[in-house]
Amino acid sequence: MEKNTGYFENRPVTMNEHNNLLQIEEHMYQLQDVEKPNAFRNMFPYDEIPKIPFNDRVVPHNMPREIWITDTTFRDGQQSRAPYSTEQIVTIYDYLHKLGGPNGMIRQSEFFLYSKKDRDAVYQCMERGYQFPEVTSWIRASKEDFKLVKEIGMKQTGILVSCSDYHIFMKLKMTRRQAMEHYLSVVKECLDEGISVRCHLEDITRADIYGYVVPFCQELMKLAEQYQLPIIVRACDTMGYGVNYPGAVIPRSVQGIIYAIHTHAGVPHEWIEWHGHNDFYKAVTNSTTAWLYGCAGVNTSLFGIGERTGNTPLEAMVFEYAQLRGTLNGMDTTVITELAEYYEKEIGYQIPPRTPFVGKNFNITRAGIHADGLLKNEEIYNIFDTEKFLKRPVLCAVSNTSGLAGIAHWINTYFRLSGEEKIEKTSELVAYVKTWVDAEYEGGRVTVITDDELLAVIDEGCKTLGITLQKGTVGKEQQ
Repeated sequence: MEKNTGYFENRPVTMNEHNNLLQIEEHMYQLQDVEKPNAFRNMFPYDEIPKIPFNDRVVPHNMPREIWITDTTFRDGQQSRAPYSTEQIVTIYDYLHKLGGPNGMIRQSEFFLYSKKDRDAVYQCMERGYQFPEVTSWIRASKEDFKLVKEIGMKQTGILVSCSDYHIFMKLKMTRRQAMEHYLSVVKECLDEGISVRCHLEDITRADIYGYVVPFCQELMKLAEQYQLPIIVRACDTMGYGVNYPGAVIPRSVQGIIYAIHTHAGVPHEWIEWHGHNDFYKAVTNSTTAWLYGCAGVNTSLFGIGERTGNTPLEAMVFEYAQLRGTLNGMDTTVITELAEYYEKEIGYQIPPRTPFVGKNFNITRAGIHADGLLKNEEIYNIFDTEKFLKRPVLCAVSNTSGLAGIAHWINTYFRLSGEEKIEKTSELVAYVKTWVDAEYEGGRVTVITDDELLAVIDEGCKTLGITLQKGTVGKEQQ
């Protein structure tokens, strides 16, 4: 009987330069070309809420030396709204360049190529000559689509390479091997023309990670070495199923997916990118988790606009980066407010008022006790210096619970009064406004007071009391 030498017996032992521990070379995972699709019904029973199982296998933090943001505003972001005009695309692209700063923190922006309008926008953005964001594209795994990339002369393109059995079997009507061979043939055609490839592994959080994803990524790395061109692996959480809980089971575990792609498929940190959706409210936390566990790039769209519940919001990851790194690395966060104003005034997109960082009400408080704290020191109820980073001074909306402190704070903020000019809550003007406010609510009002209403009663009170206020720059100016 032949002696069983064991799984690891003949594998070389090497020193891991990152943790200085001896390790045995990992197994080269083989494609499992199954006859029937693996739908992971134990996790995804369609007639029940999806399950989040655990096996308590954890992986170490492994944040790359450099991390960055990429943008899909003009691709995935544009799939869920009316198309942008060419002029709007170019203007937003200029804003992204300014926001990303001199260090190119917004590394790339991807575009559709199918319409003349989109191609015109691509040409105009490329003519800007910016190093960042690099103009890149997205195509289906089709040789016809690749012709568009070649005609335009792009250095890189993204290719849709759906990786779950839901897509391979049910949509493409292929086997895993057929899908892999098809994808690799399109990738090779791009590489033959000297064009780098970004592979969008669609629906990775329902895919067989070690039976398909890792073997496929290993083949991609062989091609990258053969052609001496980078191949980016974008892990796409298309349905938002990813979770960041330690010990959760793959394919739902974000850190487990990133670990497998980096450690077992051999994809370098700088070639790994995460693309998340917000179906279960986890887009931001999952994107941050991907950074923490070895993914260098996080794909985003402005204000999270994207398919169904949306993508990871670009502005959210700007502030996630700052919190993780302790620096903005050159990013100009005031551009976020400029972009929000452009969307609302020029594009006609209404940002939900409670959206963090950009919504009308994100740093407005309505409770009287909170307003009293803001009047004494705004740090008590403001997340950071929003005026410095977003050109958005903290505000206090006026309602029946605002009290004298809330009204005084609103006046001081709106008219930018400071020092000796500042209005105290004991001011006659504040009392005059509060009398009017109280009368409104005693009459049955239930909504907050609008800016225009406050300006009218303040103007009336100033005339009655003989008070002059210097007009400020927040909100509409008094006429």
